[in-house]
Amino acid sequence: MSDASIETLLDLLMLVALFGTLALWWAAKRGGRRGRIAERVREAAVSLRPHGSPAGMDDDGAGLRARLLRRLATLGDRLPLFDAKYRAELGRQMVRGGYRGKHAVPILVAIKFLFGIVCATLAVMLGSHIAFVGRYPAARGILMVFVFIVGMIVPEYVLALRAQRRRLAMAACLPDALDLLVICTNAGNSLAVSIRRVADELASICPPLSDEFSLTADELKLSGDSTRALNGLAQRIDLPAIRALISTLTQSMRYGTPITQALRTLSRTERLAHIVSLEEKAAKLAPKMVLPMMLFILPAVVVIAAGPAIIQILEFFAKQ
Repeated sequence: MSDASIETLLDLLMLVALFGTLALWWAAKRGGRRGRIAERVREAAVSLRPHGSPAGMDDDGAGLRARLLRRLATLGDRLPLFDAKYRAELGRQMVRGGYRGKHAVPILVAIKFLFGIVCATLAVMLGSHIAFVGRYPAARGILMVFVFIVGMIVPEYVLALRAQRRRLAMAACLPDALDLLVICTNAGNSLAVSIRRVADELASICPPLSDEFSLTADELKLSGDSTRALNGLAQRIDLPAIRALISTLTQSMRYGTPITQALRTLSRTERLAHIVSLEEKAAKLAPKMVLPMMLFILPAVVVIAAGPAIIQILEFFAKQ
């Protein structure tokens, strides 16, 4: 056999070993009696579940996206990759990223697993072309495992980036939301009605903050437990300003102090903090522009200013 055939065979064996290890781990996790009972309960629940999107979409059941999400949710439910504690942490990250469906965590687990498999497959296929690695099958195997682990981590970083952008968008609109909340409470509305009104007004300005306020207003209306609903808002948004708002509202309701005055003070504070942050960003702009100016603007200025003189000097020496 040629060297290329041997390398291809080794790559296939490493892929088979990876899939075999995952299959054995899966079988070991599901082998017990508790696992069989849980599997039967899951299958019964799936069979009784109405045909709809697992991510909380409309029950159309005909779209490609709905079927794909449903299959990903089923795969994520059956993968024994993470324990309940880690899945709960993934659930909190998904909520902060704006995904509140009951199947959001299984879909994320399935995406992590599939992306890791794709990355490991590409590492095995392209590993023979990498210097100092492709010569040794053991090094390619280690690279395959490493790339598989990294591939499973990448979706979490993408989700964290989305959650961070979402938090920044909500933080930028929070002073306006507090001003609207002060106006609504001054008009004599209750807290739930005021939050609902603010959510309606922010629907076109800041949809993420509007969604969070709408959910909080629904919880206040249905459950009646204002402390739990407000703490849920603080956990979903995870901003210091929101935590200060929730603390102010909770203390006002507990001790009977006027909510309007507390909200007005908090709104003034947040507005001042927002202006200070903008001034800080503007002050940092000048030092940040030094390097781009030196790399892109200064060479052009030097060429324009010294170009004619350099051309005359070259012509002078050419005549000599």
